[in-house]
Amino acid sequence: MPANEALRDYLLTRRTVTAPFLAEPGPSPDQLQEMLTIACRVPDHGKLAPWRFLIYDGDARVRVGDKLHNLAARKWPDRNAEQLDAERRQFLPAPLTVGVISTAAPHFKIPELEQLMAAGNACFNLCHAANALGFGAQWVTRWFAFEPEAAQMLGARPGEQFVGFVHIGTPQTQLEDRERPDPKALTTRWDG
Repeated sequence: MPANEALRDYLLTRRTVTAPFLAEPGPSPDQLQEMLTIACRVPDHGKLAPWRFLIYDGDARVRVGDKLHNLAARKWPDRNAEQLDAERRQFLPAPLTVGVISTAAPHFKIPELEQLMAAGNACFNLCHAANALGFGAQWVTRWFAFEPEAAQMLGARPGEQFVGFVHIGTPQTQLEDRERPDPKALTTRWDG
C-alpha cells in the first residue's frame, strides 16, 4: 500500500469543532448517507455490525431539548433555570446529530467488549467522514447517554447503549489546537 501523505497530514492535524461552533448548512441527505457508509468501514470481528444510527435533525433537535429539560427538572429539582435551560440546547446549534448505539450482545465467539469498540470506531469514523466532506464534528456522550430513562427516550432499545452523539455542521470558527499527549510517555516495550 503506498504512503498517503494527505491522509497522514489530516490525521496529524485533526481536531474537534465543538457543537456551539457548528451551524447551518448541515450535510445533505446524500452527504449524510456517504458519511454513514464511511462510518461503517471499521474493524468488525465476525461482521456483526453491532451498532446502529439515530438521526436527530430539524425540529427533532428542539423536541429532544424539551424532553431533556423536562426529564432533568424531574430528576434534579435543585437545578437552577440556567442549568435546566442548557439541557434544551444539547442538540443545538449543530444542524444534525447522529446518535451511535451499540447493539452488542452475547456471542459464542465475539466478546461484547469487541462489539462495543466496533461501535465506538463507527463514532470516530463518522467524525472523520464529516471532516472529509468539509464539515466539523464533535463526538460527545453526556449524562443522557448513560441514564436509562433518557437513553430510552432518545431511542435506545432494551439491551442497547449509546456510545456517543456526533454533532455535525459547518464550522463557524477556526479553533486553536490543544496540547496533545506525548506518545513516548505512554509507550513501553514488552521485554518478556
